[in-house]
Amino acid sequence: MLEGFVPFPKEFAAKYREKGYWQDKSLANEFGVVYQTFSERVALVDGDQEFTYAQIDRITTNLALNLLDIGLRPLDRVVPTLPNVHEFVLLYFALQKIGAIPIAALVTHRFAEINQFTQLSQSTTCVYPDRSGDFEFSPIIERVQAQNPSLKIRIVLGQAKPGEHSLRDLIDRPATLDPQRLKSIQIDPMDPCIFQLSGGTTGIPKLIPRTNNDYAYNSKVAASVCEVNAESVLLLVLPIAHNLPLACPGIQGFMFNGAKVVVHHNTRPKEMFALIQKHKVTHLKVVPALLIRLINDPSATEFDLSSLKFIQSGGQRMQPEVRLKTRALIPGVFVQENFGMSEGTLMFVRTTDPDEVKMQTCGRPVCEDDEVKLLDEEDREVALGEVGELTVRGPYTLRGYYGVPEYNARQFTSDGFYRSGDLMRMHPSGNYVVEGRKKDLINRGGEKISAEEVENLILMHPSVQNVACVPMPDPNMGEKMCAFVILKSSTSLVLKDLVDFLLTKEIAKFKLPERLEVLADFPVSTFGKVSKKALGELITEKLSKEAAH
Repeated sequence: MLEGFVPFPKEFAAKYREKGYWQDKSLANEFGVVYQTFSERVALVDGDQEFTYAQIDRITTNLALNLLDIGLRPLDRVVPTLPNVHEFVLLYFALQKIGAIPIAALVTHRFAEINQFTQLSQSTTCVYPDRSGDFEFSPIIERVQAQNPSLKIRIVLGQAKPGEHSLRDLIDRPATLDPQRLKSIQIDPMDPCIFQLSGGTTGIPKLIPRTNNDYAYNSKVAASVCEVNAESVLLLVLPIAHNLPLACPGIQGFMFNGAKVVVHHNTRPKEMFALIQKHKVTHLKVVPALLIRLINDPSATEFDLSSLKFIQSGGQRMQPEVRLKTRALIPGVFVQENFGMSEGTLMFVRTTDPDEVKMQTCGRPVCEDDEVKLLDEEDREVALGEVGELTVRGPYTLRGYYGVPEYNARQFTSDGFYRSGDLMRMHPSGNYVVEGRKKDLINRGGEKISAEEVENLILMHPSVQNVACVPMPDPNMGEKMCAFVILKSSTSLVLKDLVDFLLTKEIAKFKLPERLEVLADFPVSTFGKVSKKALGELITEKLSKEAAH
C-alpha cells in the first residue's frame, strides 16, 4: 500500500463489496471489458479526429508500453497539465494500464502549483504542452525538476527539447516491449487511481486519493442518475482533469455505457453550439457562469440545440431564473443541478423531482449508503430543516487526504465522516439546499480559491501591512475576489500594481484578485478576529451602490 494513503476501514470495505458497489477490479480491467464490448463504437471525438473503443484500447496499450520503456512504474505519481485534447484522454487510460497515478492538475496552473503537487506527491513525471497561449512550460518544468529529485521524466505535447520526451512520439511510435509486460502488472483495486485536488483552505491544495474501486463506482452510479446510455453524447469544455468532467459521470461514466465523448478546448458559445448541432450532443456539463454566457449569446438561435437532454451544472449554486431561461431556449432540456466534491459524495436533482424541488435544491445523494449528517459547532446533529455543516461518509468518499495525518485529524470526525465545510439544510423533499460554507474559499465560476493562499502572497508586498481576501458577488462568475488591505505608512497601492506583483509569484491567473479596497483598519469579531463577514457585506453594499449610479 502507498505510504501516506488512508484506506477504508475493513468492515466498511466488506460492506461495500457485499452490496456490489465495489467490483475489486482495477480501472484498467474495468475498461478492458468496455473496450471489447463496444469495440466498433466511436468513443472519443476531438475536432476531426475520432477514436473507436478498440482504437483507444490499442493506442493506450502502445502508449503504456512506451511509458514503461522510458521508466514509468506502477504507483508512480504523474502531473499532467494538459488542455482538453484527445492526448490527455489517451494518457489517462494508458496510465491506468500501468497503475501509475495522475494528479488532476490544470493547464492554467503555473510554477507555484506544479512545484507544490510534485513535492507533495513525490511525482516522477510531468506531462505538459510546449505552450499555452503565450506561456511556455518547459522552463518552469526544468525549475520544478531542479527542486524535486523525484522528478525524472519530462514529457511534452509539442516540440520536444533535449531532456524531454515527445508525447506524440510515445503515442505513435510502435512499442518494442512485449505486451505481456502490462498483463504482468498487478494493480490493487484499493490503491489510488488518481489524486484529485482539494480547494484547500490552508494555502496548499491537498491530494485526494480516489481508489480504483470507489472511482469506478462513482462514475457508474452518476451515469445512472444522469440517464446515460449507449446513444448518449457528451460535450466537454470544462477542464477534463476536474472530477465532474472526468468521472461524475464524465468521460468514465459515458464510456462505461459505450457512449461518445466530444472534447473541446475552449468555451466560445458559437463553437459549442456548432458541436452540439453536429454531433447531436445529449449531455453538456457547465458551471452557472458558462450557462449564463451561453443562453445570452445571440448565436444560440442560429443552431439546432434540440438534441440536448441534460445540462449538468455544478461548482456553484444556480439561480432559478437561469434554469427557466434555459428551458425557454431549449424546451426539451433538463438543467440538472448537482452538488459534488472531489472528495466523494455526489448529490443530483432527478428528472422525477417536482418542479419546485428542481428549482430550489441541489439534489440528494446518489447512493443509499451515502451517510449524511448536518452538524452544529458542537458536532451535534441539527434539527430537521436547520442549517449545519455537511459531513459525509460512503463507498466513494475518502477516509483521509494523502500524507497529512495532522490535517486529517481535524477534517474527519472520530467515526470517519468527512467535514466538507459546506453549510446545508434538508429540504422537506429529502433533497438538500446549499446555504453557504464555513471554509475560507472563493468560488470563482466553479474554481475554488484558497483565500489564505493569496493572502500569504499579498503579505509579501512591501506596501502591505495586513490583508483579507473575501468573495464579492458577480452576476456572471457567481463570486470574484476582493482584496482588502491595510497599507504601511507613507505607501500606496493600486490593483494593477498588486496583480503585477502576484504574477511574479507564478500562480494561476484565476487566483488573482479583481478588486482592491484600502482600509485604515479591519472590522473584528467579538473574538478579536478579522470579520470577513463584515468585509463581505461592505463590498456587497458598495457594489450595489455603484450599480445604482
